[in-house]
Amino acid sequence: MSDPVPASEPVEQQKIDTSVPHSARIWNYWLGGEDNYPVDEAAGDAYTEVFPGIVTIARSSRGFLRRTIAYLVAEAGIRQFLDVGTGLPTAQNTHQVAQGLAPEARIVYVDNDPMVLAHARTLLHSTAEGATAYIDADVTDPDRILEVAARTLDFGRPTALILSNILGHVADHDQARSIVTRLMEVLPSGSYLSVNDGSRGIDPVFEQAQDAYNNSGAVPYNLRALDEITAFFDGLELVEPGVVPVTQWRPEPGPGVPEVIAEHGGLARKP
Repeated sequence: MSDPVPASEPVEQQKIDTSVPHSARIWNYWLGGEDNYPVDEAAGDAYTEVFPGIVTIARSSRGFLRRTIAYLVAEAGIRQFLDVGTGLPTAQNTHQVAQGLAPEARIVYVDNDPMVLAHARTLLHSTAEGATAYIDADVTDPDRILEVAARTLDFGRPTALILSNILGHVADHDQARSIVTRLMEVLPSGSYLSVNDGSRGIDPVFEQAQDAYNNSGAVPYNLRALDEITAFFDGLELVEPGVVPVTQWRPEPGPGVPEVIAEHGGLARKP
């Protein structure tokens, strides 16, 4: 296990604001985790009263993450992961899935939430053969992310960039695309990009609930149209079946056809 990347300041000096709901803690609540506060539970319950399907979206997003990482390790041979917008640890985090298949895998997590930072030791629990590290940084600062991640990852080797439900926090689409471009341009040929985010044009009830949440004073999360999500993969080679509802990206065998939900994702290889 590598030495953890130090945070910008000690955990005890970082203030966790429990007076307003926070998206990472609400997401944790929907996933069945315990790292949240009453204000987050109240906001999460208010959201589900309008749109109960958000719990399905949250859990389907986690399933998509697990399946893409399994593909990257078992089929694409990837052993390095840069997971930006980690969120709070629950089950089947990136390092658990990757190192469960390849103990030598190396993972760098990135987030700027003090509560996530407080759980960094959980995230940093690595196999002896591999390594995990944590960077306290914002998605809008890709240069810092790359600089610090290079202490753990070898950017001369193929690396998977994971952006799961984080680009929606970047309101301007052009800025979000430029962040993806900057992060990917450092990674060599044979690297991969995995993106999944909430989508518009599928479920108007979901859109109504999300718009109300964004207007509540909480940190907003912006849903995007399918073509906007697909644009994040420009210049890359999409892995089949392309950008689809996350439930339909290489689903595990089972009866029936997975439902269409307003959360799209895809995986693509850098030529």
